[in-house]
Amino acid sequence: MIAALLVVAALAVQHPKEPQDTVTLQPVVVTATRVPTPAAAVTAAVTVVSGVSLRERGIRTVADALRETVGATVVQTAGPGSQTSLFLRGGESDYTKVLVDGVPLNQPGGAYNLAHLTTDDVERIEIVRGPASVLYGSDAVTGVIQIFTRAGLGPLHVDAEAGGGSYRTVRTGATLTGGSARLGYSLAASHFAADGLFPVNSDYRNDVVTGRLRLRPDARTDAAVTVRHGDDVVHYPTDGAGRIVDANQRATDRGPAVSVDLGRRVTDRLEVRALLGVNENDGRVDNPPDGPSDSTDIHSHDRVRRRSVDLRANWRLRPAGTVTVGGAVEDAHLHSTFDCRTSFGDCSSAPLVKTRSTHAYFVQALIGVGRPVSLNVGGRLEDNQQFGTFATWRAGAAWRLDAATRLRASAGTGFKEPTFFESYSSSPYALGNPDLRPERSFSWEGGIEHALSGTGISIAVTYFDQYFRDLIVYVSGTPSYLNVAEARASGAEVQVDYVVQRSVVASVSYTYLDTRVLNGGGDPTFTVGERLLRRPTNAANVQLAYRPGRGSATLAVRFAGDRDDLDFAAPTFPSPRVTLHPYTRVNAAVAYPVRWGLALELRADNLLDDRGREIANFPVPGRSLFFGGRFTGGLAR
Repeated sequence: MIAALLVVAALAVQHPKEPQDTVTLQPVVVTATRVPTPAAAVTAAVTVVSGVSLRERGIRTVADALRETVGATVVQTAGPGSQTSLFLRGGESDYTKVLVDGVPLNQPGGAYNLAHLTTDDVERIEIVRGPASVLYGSDAVTGVIQIFTRAGLGPLHVDAEAGGGSYRTVRTGATLTGGSARLGYSLAASHFAADGLFPVNSDYRNDVVTGRLRLRPDARTDAAVTVRHGDDVVHYPTDGAGRIVDANQRATDRGPAVSVDLGRRVTDRLEVRALLGVNENDGRVDNPPDGPSDSTDIHSHDRVRRRSVDLRANWRLRPAGTVTVGGAVEDAHLHSTFDCRTSFGDCSSAPLVKTRSTHAYFVQALIGVGRPVSLNVGGRLEDNQQFGTFATWRAGAAWRLDAATRLRASAGTGFKEPTFFESYSSSPYALGNPDLRPERSFSWEGGIEHALSGTGISIAVTYFDQYFRDLIVYVSGTPSYLNVAEARASGAEVQVDYVVQRSVVASVSYTYLDTRVLNGGGDPTFTVGERLLRRPTNAANVQLAYRPGRGSATLAVRFAGDRDDLDFAAPTFPSPRVTLHPYTRVNAAVAYPVRWGLALELRADNLLDDRGREIANFPVPGRSLFFGGRFTGGLAR
């Protein structure tokens, strides 16, 4: 079966037919500027991936989609549902803002677990690399990931799937879309369950419901409402060092994200827009006694709510350009409890209840859109209830030399606010510091894009350099958190796309990353002169997609070079630094339409059964198969 997958992909070059889609799109993009902008006028590095291609390749989570993106490193502690972190361009794992239809999913302070974010109702994903705090405020230090959900247009369309595979995986889901130019709708629900990688207590369940309603009452007005609700439970038997220590420990996350996007074109040149967002997360970690002889009973409960209102006006310049002026208000609230009883007594802490608000004002100018030279400049003033006023800026230029070549350059700053815990914790083991400043960065980059005439080959090369300072580290003493660490991350991204024949598309990407700690401040995770943890110096992706007109076959190869990590299982303190071996993951997928809108799908992950670890002492899934069916069909009016 595995050999058959490879043969189908290898035969792709012998049977050219009309393609149905491409793996990576080059459309008008929104996230980089918050104004629909032709890709040729965007000065930032942007990758856009279609939801169709993700579902075609059987990619279930946004995290797995990001694994194939240049400049991105994704690490997971174990199997499905376990903690999954993104390091974009070598930044910290809380340096990337994640949005669904404009609503931020990050916790206050930037943390976000990508394990539960699925692709079942994704229209496209826009990945912006580089600082974007001018438009998105805190957390957008090294980039922004925005997921756009399907809006619905045309007759009622049904997209349903069901299947199962290795590790007792079960996956089901359905999406309904439809509508007219005036009213569109989509409704999706999905369920995923798997046993996990450990012999005990590692099963996972993920349920997601998404709905989107789009309304255009007249030619000048539009509105859209998106609601996404997730309910996730992951059981994990390990401690932070990867040792199996517990038979019934589990983490639960559930809650909605709601987006309301309103727009009105007042005149031919002036548009006003409002974005209202609410993200609520109810997170629990429960570790009841394993049996009568176990006296450990630990429960933590964090209820986090982020509410925001964003108002902006877009003024179209003549002959080509747009000026955006806007303001934003955000309210973040945390209610945290920690109940703990062990054989040594009560170790509970007092509830932590905190609220902080932010007011921001920003301006951006796009000049020369559609012309050989385009410019993008902007600034933001942030007034945070905790750390006061903070300013950030960004500037960039793109120059189209000819029809085949484009140069671009940009520079800017970014920042990330402290977490509630870092600022206000009253735990005897970690006392918060209310005087913490935001972590900040300065970045610059330059790139060239060129299409080789008559070959179907396009090449993009980017060099970037980032300096991070005021990083918050944990230290022994009072308070436990200080702004002392400094680091640098620089490197190069190379992307080569090759249309071999009309039905065959190949792409190769390579990322070189040089990270160095400049000041550690006493935190063992920051050792002066050493690499930042879990970021490989060398990483590469190869993708081959074959679409003969009926069905598809795809092959993806991902390589990650050696990385540094800490061995928390070692008996010494501080934990010693170790080097993780390089690994290569080979994945393949085949989709074959049968009839009546039904297609059979087969996906194989880690074909070489490479067990190279992403995190020290934590296992990775071995060779696994998934088989299922997908039905797509519409009802004609």
